[in-house]
Amino acid sequence: MLHGATHRKGLHIFNNNAKQDLLKMNTILFLCDGLKATSFNLSLISNPLTYCDAAEPWALYFQDSASPVMEGIVHLHDHISYYVILVIVSVSWMLAVLLLSSYIPKGYKAKSPYNTNGEYELKTSLKDLSHGSLIEVIWTVSPAIILILIAFPSFKLLYLMDEMIEPSITIKAVGHQWYWTYEYTDTLMGNSGEKTPHLNFESYMVPTDSLEAGDLRLLEVDNRVVLPVDTMVRVIVTGADVIHSWAVPSLGVKIDAIPGRLNQTSLDINREGIYYGQCSELCGVNHGFMPIAVEGVTLEAYISWLLEQSEMTLNTVAPASVAAATIFRAGATKK
Repeated sequence: MLHGATHRKGLHIFNNNAKQDLLKMNTILFLCDGLKATSFNLSLISNPLTYCDAAEPWALYFQDSASPVMEGIVHLHDHISYYVILVIVSVSWMLAVLLLSSYIPKGYKAKSPYNTNGEYELKTSLKDLSHGSLIEVIWTVSPAIILILIAFPSFKLLYLMDEMIEPSITIKAVGHQWYWTYEYTDTLMGNSGEKTPHLNFESYMVPTDSLEAGDLRLLEVDNRVVLPVDTMVRVIVTGADVIHSWAVPSLGVKIDAIPGRLNQTSLDINREGIYYGQCSELCGVNHGFMPIAVEGVTLEAYISWLLEQSEMTLNTVAPASVAAATIFRAGATKK
């Protein structure tokens, strides 16, 4: 189990920065699934700003964004919602007019459906009631304009999401049934004579009976992915057995982990916090029990965490006589 910079954060609804500005707030109750109501003394918290970085019951909107990509997704959603509401209101109004009003087209004269011989003969053509060049032009051109207004922002966001801009750190996530393994490929650990593999670890879901106060059931893991904020990170994803999907909603990331294939995406976390996700591809009986937890920390805290993990790993492989040396090959200290 990893240590250092994996400090537990109590209530997930509070931004981790809030713990820095502790002042006046009373004790609140946090109800966690499967746990008894636990009381937390937050009398020192003064920052009222809260974030939703994990799934909540009956949620109807996105989790709070923690990356530029997620901000773009939320903005595109709101942009498209404007046109959806406009179309719904317009169509509903037209249907209401047709169904409820007694409007008679100009120039239309009621005619008897019976001829002089008493035979039924409707002489009124349907075009007298439904034909109109102007309305046909409007309902053909309007959808085309709306599609253009939606398409350009959508294409822009898709290309930005696919762009890889000089990543400073690269990590590799491998999906297994039913856990994740992570490898920090920019770090090498070893002494002067030999090198050990990159920093790597496994990440399992914490069972319900092992949760600590404030942990989230089915979302908390024993080893979190620790990444620095304001740093471009490349995430390489693959699967070891079946198809998985590495998804963290607050970061706007969802990428398939396919055996025999490497997919990549980029992350740029813009605030400190703990961001939760889950495998988003059906991968077997325990598909719902392989969560993801990404912890965003300052660059200084990230480097300290790396050095600590290097030292712990080397002490495990060869006792205290082995010194830790971490080499950043891709410029991990760049912001």
